[in-house]
Amino acid sequence: MTTGYLNLVLHAHLPFVRHLDRDDRLEERWLFEAITETYIPLLQMFQRLVRDDVDFRVTLSLSPPLISMLADGLLQVRYRSYLRKLISLAEKEVVRTQDEPQFHTLAGEYLQRFLDIQQFFESYDGNILPAFGELRDAGKVELITSAATHAFLPYIQTDASLRAQIATAIDVFEHHFCFRPNGMWLPECAYTPRIEHHLQAYGIRYFFVDAHGLAAAQPRPVFGVASPILTHGGTAVFARDEASSQQVWSSESGYPGDFDYREYYRDIGYDLADDYIRPYIHPDGIRVNTGIKYYRITGTGGEKAPYDFARAREKAAVHAGNFLFNRQKQVEYLKRVMGRTPVITAPYDAELFGHWWYEGPIFIEMLLRKLHFDQTELKTIAPSEYLALYPDFQSCQLQMSTWGRGGYGDVWLNGQNDWIYPALHDCEQQMIHLANAHPTPNGLVEQALNQAARELMLAQSSDWAFIMDTGTMVDYAVKRTKLHIHRFRALANMIREEHIDTAYLANLHANDNIYPAISYQIYQTNIARDQISHTSSRLRVLMLSWEFPPLTVGGLARHTYDLSRHLVQQGIEVHVVTMAIGDYPLYETIEGVHVHRVRVLQPDGGEFTHFILQLNLMMLDACHAMVEQDGVTFDLIHAHDWLVCDVAKTLKQQFEIPLIATIHATEYGRNHGIYTDMQRHIHHLEWELTYEAARVIVCSTYMKQELETVFRLPSDKIDVLPNGVDRAILQAPATAQTPRQDVVAIDNWTPMVLFVGRLVREKGVHLLLAAIPSILAEFPQVKFVIAGKGPMQDDLVTQAQQLGIATHVDFAGFVSDEVRNGLLREADVAVFPSLYEPFGIVALEAMAARTPVVVADVGGLGDIVRHAHNGLKAFPNDVSSLAEQIKWLLREREFANRLADVAEQALSRFDWQHIASSTIGVYQLLFPGQIAVEMVR
Repeated sequence: MTTGYLNLVLHAHLPFVRHLDRDDRLEERWLFEAITETYIPLLQMFQRLVRDDVDFRVTLSLSPPLISMLADGLLQVRYRSYLRKLISLAEKEVVRTQDEPQFHTLAGEYLQRFLDIQQFFESYDGNILPAFGELRDAGKVELITSAATHAFLPYIQTDASLRAQIATAIDVFEHHFCFRPNGMWLPECAYTPRIEHHLQAYGIRYFFVDAHGLAAAQPRPVFGVASPILTHGGTAVFARDEASSQQVWSSESGYPGDFDYREYYRDIGYDLADDYIRPYIHPDGIRVNTGIKYYRITGTGGEKAPYDFARAREKAAVHAGNFLFNRQKQVEYLKRVMGRTPVITAPYDAELFGHWWYEGPIFIEMLLRKLHFDQTELKTIAPSEYLALYPDFQSCQLQMSTWGRGGYGDVWLNGQNDWIYPALHDCEQQMIHLANAHPTPNGLVEQALNQAARELMLAQSSDWAFIMDTGTMVDYAVKRTKLHIHRFRALANMIREEHIDTAYLANLHANDNIYPAISYQIYQTNIARDQISHTSSRLRVLMLSWEFPPLTVGGLARHTYDLSRHLVQQGIEVHVVTMAIGDYPLYETIEGVHVHRVRVLQPDGGEFTHFILQLNLMMLDACHAMVEQDGVTFDLIHAHDWLVCDVAKTLKQQFEIPLIATIHATEYGRNHGIYTDMQRHIHHLEWELTYEAARVIVCSTYMKQELETVFRLPSDKIDVLPNGVDRAILQAPATAQTPRQDVVAIDNWTPMVLFVGRLVREKGVHLLLAAIPSILAEFPQVKFVIAGKGPMQDDLVTQAQQLGIATHVDFAGFVSDEVRNGLLREADVAVFPSLYEPFGIVALEAMAARTPVVVADVGGLGDIVRHAHNGLKAFPNDVSSLAEQIKWLLREREFANRLADVAEQALSRFDWQHIASSTIGVYQLLFPGQIAVEMVR
């Protein structure tokens, strides 16, 4: 009986390194070392298992750059030379160590291994790719591939370029192996929802993510990482098992660090005398690893004991047994709780086995032999086989994730490598325009376009950004990135000018000869912004906001949505540039508003500054594309909050466009001061945005006073325009259904006190919870609903439990606008106990829904509510005062209804039509006499 399955996945990849100009490039050794220490040893090991009738399954991903290099005749010739030198050195070592028995034995074993490697290599005439195909044909290895040049897919800007990376990869794989792969290894396990329809279009049935990629999925996968899930498009997703990874990858507890294993960093290329080793290192005298290493790890100190092949092999067998034991116990538990047979997905970089961990291939061989001959209830399986076992897998929506440091994109976008993306995105846009401008192939131009596609793809390799982050070989990574971008731009200029330098093109094709069958037409697209008017005489506004529906984090999304659509109704042409979410299109019109979305990763914690940097870079690229390529010109920029400061300032200066800024809140106000480096950084950007802006809009007199005090802004530079509310969508239609029982466990007759907002300290939800015991003492049937999410949620749940009120408090989490509006209509009291609130639009929304409100007398809430006239005010940060106001409304229901009626009737000054007209009035201050009167009618 099978208790569980092991899905062992090895991803083999190296960047494309092939230099025609000289044969002693250090970087080509990456390939030669990997062939000698990883690829051929793994193949030899798998072939031994097949000869011994060991039944096993392993999934092996071969990246297109690696496939291309293994098949390249020039690199095969150079590898033969490398291997001959290595054998010569080993022969010399056998002689040198005759009087050192331990080292002499090792030298002899190395020599024999290198000879075996040479024999294996020549048995395939220098091209070892067919050996992988044989293992696939034997039913033992499932071969899959990766993106064309191992590009970091979430940072690719355009769908056309994403498609090119995936389509080219499939074509290369099919050319060499004569079948299409079922799966794809996403480079760096970097998932973005944008890739899914491309994967489906090319027949990819599954891919892999890191564990947290599945943990953050919605809904939460019921089987965790022990079973694949399906994306909404139907592609299967396997997630890395953390326990099996930890035992191999961990630098502290992983097997490769065992003291009996070979020490990677002690190599005779560095240890032996210069005169002796010189013929076997770089001609310039640069010391390099030769692959001959005589010491074991021994311990944490500098003293190293001689390496013992036999002892290390025995230890690999012990570790294989330990790994097997742990996986067996793991699947036994999982099967009991799952009700189906679990699968443990254990993915690793192939180069770990043999190159970094010399005994790695032995470990895998011992593991697979134990699984077969010990007849364990744990079996190996390929992903395609596991997917065939069950007809039903859970469907979930994944978020962006990687297996890199921190789990997001920090490795590939930080201060060391962020400079590459504006150039790469510019090249993407140029490639698409050039491809669209040449719909059919045409001789020399076609060759130039195909070579331009190669150069773009090579520049997109994730390896270059990765190397810049690690700090090793940085000069080479920088040079390669700049080289390919320069070559692409040179070709693009030749194509545009219709003058191709044939000698230059031939030279590029000889050097960067990857993917001979590539076609530039893969970049062609009809998804142009045809709907955008380039000749409109109306005032054209570029609005920058990091959030816009359906991406709704706070009130900013609703503000920009309502303002932009009402500006359009009054004759303004509005283009909103914002962040993409899910599968929503990168360009669409919504109620006449042109919405341009940019793809941005969304990391947390210390990576937040990198997220903001990336957001501004992506926005800048999108705006440049509109201005420089699509011919859209803007009359002014309207920026919302500090997150878009850099792009707003840059566009203002580059295109000499006036800038208006709306400041919705300040870091000083949120924290009641500036205390940390992050707060100082945000505070400076807020000040910078207000300094660069010609006019600054705020939503309340409170905020006006705050900006005058905190930023020393002159009073006549600030305009106070309130937030608005759309009463029509908040007042119940005749057919409206109650959302109560769909979202929260409340009977329709139970009194409900509602809070809506982000769960952050400044919103004061902890004060509301503290007030509940007093309220329940008089009204024991009341239910309290907290609608929203945020970083304080766990603390608030704990607080409710400690207060003994958990059964009376329902944390509803994030709710849709429709449900939120329904809850606002049905609540008996809406409470907003903020510590800091620049405006308080949700209080207006409660008023529009004819629900009585209790607010803290702070900020903009104090402007909106007149105590005992259209709502009640509590003293700020005062639990007792807050409880008394809520009890007053629960006790005096007629009084509460009267307050709600007065509040709803007085909302005309918060009407969006009026606010949009006032906003145009601010715009007019920048263009006196130039905005037609009919535009503001």
